[in-house]
Amino acid sequence: MKTLRNQILSIESATISGHAQRIQLRTYTPAHASRCLPVVLYFHGGGFMHGDLDSADVAARAIAGLTPAVVVSVAYSLSPRFPFPAALEDGYLAAAWVLANARTLRIHAGRMGVAGHDAGGSIAAGIAAMARDRKDVRLGAQALLAPLLDPSMTRLADARKIAAPDLPASECALGYRSYLPEVRHRMHPYAAPLESRRLAQLPPALIVSAGQDLLHVEGETYARELIAAGVPTETTRYAQASHRSIATDPAALAAVAAFFGRRLAGP
Repeated sequence: MKTLRNQILSIESATISGHAQRIQLRTYTPAHASRCLPVVLYFHGGGFMHGDLDSADVAARAIAGLTPAVVVSVAYSLSPRFPFPAALEDGYLAAAWVLANARTLRIHAGRMGVAGHDAGGSIAAGIAAMARDRKDVRLGAQALLAPLLDPSMTRLADARKIAAPDLPASECALGYRSYLPEVRHRMHPYAAPLESRRLAQLPPALIVSAGQDLLHVEGETYARELIAAGVPTETTRYAQASHRSIATDPAALAAVAAFFGRRLAGP
């Protein structure tokens, strides 16, 4: 395990057994923490096919430093080589690893959240449902930034109102086909949260959408569905942000950190 230090964070790497292969984790710990901290699992974007720990670095650093919390960034398996449910199961195994190493990580095992951008938002939402159903991981909060929640792609914004979306519908469709090659999985509640009729008892949620993103409608629709199911839910739209830029937007990341600071606070 290699350790790098700067003025704010201690950053470490680890490799664990995933669902179909070994996967990489990167932990971000606020330096000089005097007590056990909450922990947030973070999942990078990339349309299920791309992305890595480096692409998640800005968000992971911001959430760790501002919450403050230990952030565990997860390099989940990518499609098409590893289709659904590999990425989800990787994330769940990462959560189990965090719980098993709570003392070493100096985290409070009962104060865990999940967050993700783009495909990572889909994975975070799926893990929230898995944790509710399997009951061996307890999550206190979920934050989804411009998440991919609707493989049917029937809830897109009016393209005429967005000058130059940086995630075209064709690219989004390619990612879904790669991740969900079996048609039956495109309605699975862990892969298509917007199709789920079982949203009750999910952890409190923050949905962050970008005004210049074709997908902002599905994120905001999911927020309404969560509220209707009785899940404490907050939603905010950053009007000038694009699909990709929202993952590094300082105001959006500060909102995510503030949300976790409230929801994962100790008694």
